[in-house]
Amino acid sequence: MNLRQMEVFRAVMLTGGVGGAAELLHVSQPAVSKVLAQAQRQLGFALFERVKGRLVPTPEGQALHAEVEALWRGVERVRDAARTLSSPRSGTLRVAVSASLAPFLVPRALALLAERFPGLQARMEILIAPILVDALLEQSADVAVALLPNEHPNLVRVRGYHCGFACVAPPGHRLAKKRTVTTADLVGERVIGSPPDTPYGQALLRAYGKEAGTLEVNFHVRSATSACWQAQAGVGVAVVDRAAVAGPTFTHLAVRPFQTRERLPVAVLRNRYRPPSLVQEAFCDAFDAVWKEEMRD
Repeated sequence: MNLRQMEVFRAVMLTGGVGGAAELLHVSQPAVSKVLAQAQRQLGFALFERVKGRLVPTPEGQALHAEVEALWRGVERVRDAARTLSSPRSGTLRVAVSASLAPFLVPRALALLAERFPGLQARMEILIAPILVDALLEQSADVAVALLPNEHPNLVRVRGYHCGFACVAPPGHRLAKKRTVTTADLVGERVIGSPPDTPYGQALLRAYGKEAGTLEVNFHVRSATSACWQAQAGVGVAVVDRAAVAGPTFTHLAVRPFQTRERLPVAVLRNRYRPPSLVQEAFCDAFDAVWKEEMRD
């Protein structure tokens, strides 16, 4: 007997007739009768006899039904597992992130994910680009969201974005009165920057343009988040990627668009040789929704 024949046989046993089995299985009565007849031909013995218009199981049919019931409990467990896997309410996720994505964008994506998967267990770790790549390759992270991502042949770029810049200053600062800040506006200010020998520092120099040499950059930090902390404390002003100041992260800073054509790449990455789970795919969708909502120009 194949699985369909067992299902029909079990339905007839449960309901006591072809009509009830057809209703239970949402098929026609002739379809039930046909499958039942095929099963009996293949088995070589009768499963039912008709007594006064009713189907009565034969002794062989009763013995077989006990075995089918035992098997069917396993079938139902498989179906339950399949339903759970297709529409899970829980799961695990390990996310590696660049510092700029950690204050708001990735946590907001995780919040959306938790609404869909109430039993979600997630871990977020802030890593610099080379270590972030290693985490994916070593499978200590399932997915990564990277600013200025390092390329690697064993990684797949699931989503890609481009991030502009913003100028941050204390609320009472003169730059807070401007709608848009240019490099010329930074002349004479204490500027918080990044070391020029780093990818982020090089991107800032390109963003400053030809007037980069006129700026007084005496304070250097390794991340845009650190630059915002220093600006918030009154050290000076800073130009940072917009991802770092997305959402209500720095409420005591004035954030103004910085005029430049320079853009920073942001990518969602995964291991090429590790197919994504439903939870991982859902996270990518959640992050995409957050990015489109928060990073609109």
